[in-house]
Amino acid sequence: MTRALMIAAAGLVSGLTAFAPAAFAESCYDLWYQRNAVYDDNGFCFSSELGKQTFDNSDCWTKDPNLMPSEIEYVAQIKAEERRRGCKVNN
Repeated sequence: MTRALMIAAAGLVSGLTAFAPAAFAESCYDLWYQRNAVYDDNGFCFSSELGKQTFDNSDCWTKDPNLMPSEIEYVAQIKAEERRRGCKVNN
């Protein structure tokens, strides 16, 4: 099961929305990781050093992954929280 599906399942079991709220992330790095885990699950090929060190590019296939609507919304929520906190991970 992919990380995105595990997150979705956890949210549905607990009665939350499809994904765990980004506001519960402890750090800006956690937000960065959650957001990029969605891309990694969808075959994204990372080009930044942090992305390549954190995620396995050996199984990637695209620079433009096709995300499901729920994943798009989840990534948007994370980005909003990153902006709210003034996060600057991997910039």
